[in-house]
Amino acid sequence: MPTVERTFSTTAPRDTVVEYLADFSHAEQWDPGTERCTREDDGPVRVGSSWHNESKIAGVSTELTYTLTELTDSRIVLVGRNETATSTETITVADTTEDGAPGSTITYRNDVELSGAAKLASPVVKVLFEKLGNDTEKQLVEVLDALPASPKS
Repeated sequence: MPTVERTFSTTAPRDTVVEYLADFSHAEQWDPGTERCTREDDGPVRVGSSWHNESKIAGVSTELTYTLTELTDSRIVLVGRNETATSTETITVADTTEDGAPGSTITYRNDVELSGAAKLASPVVKVLFEKLGNDTEKQLVEVLDALPASPKS
């Protein structure tokens, strides 16, 4: 099972980060592989909310349905599924203070479980996901640093 994990900091406060990342439709802005991510339900984002995600990685297109399975003030878990893979994205967010300014430290972990013939591609997928992890970290920091603080912050 390929796993990619990154820990990084942003100037955005924890509440702002959690609120933003819990709405997975924002993946279009911060995930370099996501081409489209559309919410499938209505109302406030909550455990059970789901999104249809269309991604392209190394020229290969895939579609997964993601469901928000856990949401607290410091942790988000999204599980994406299709017939060949399950992707579990776990995001933890902690308050930090750097040079007296509030911010957050984020740990982003993606566990991908391949099934059937796709399992044979695990070593290649791991290499691709490591590069994608680097690109995602860079883009996510840029997007989060540009967010205005939420009213809760």
